[in-house]
Amino acid sequence: MEAIGQFIPLILIFFIMYFLLIRPQQKKLKEHQAMVEALRRGDQVVTQGGLIGKVSKVKDGDEIEVDLAEGVRVRVVKSTIAQVLSKTEPAEG
Repeated sequence: MEAIGQFIPLILIFFIMYFLLIRPQQKKLKEHQAMVEALRRGDQVVTQGGLIGKVSKVKDGDEIEVDLAEGVRVRVVKSTIAQVLSKTEPAEG
């Protein structure tokens, strides 16, 4: 019975760590994945490197093309998009 009493603090620490660290991180990851999946042509984005540009093409797989300036188009891995500054309205049809 004493052995169970010694493990109770460890179990409590695990649950506290789960609810304060692990669970919020998983929620943030899911939100980021949803944001990346919702990217469309015309969205203004910020990459993790700090580059700001407009999505010019969403390719199959895990990359997009981003216009950084006039005549400057780069391929970017979708998961490196840090933030979407402005969304375009969906086309009606």
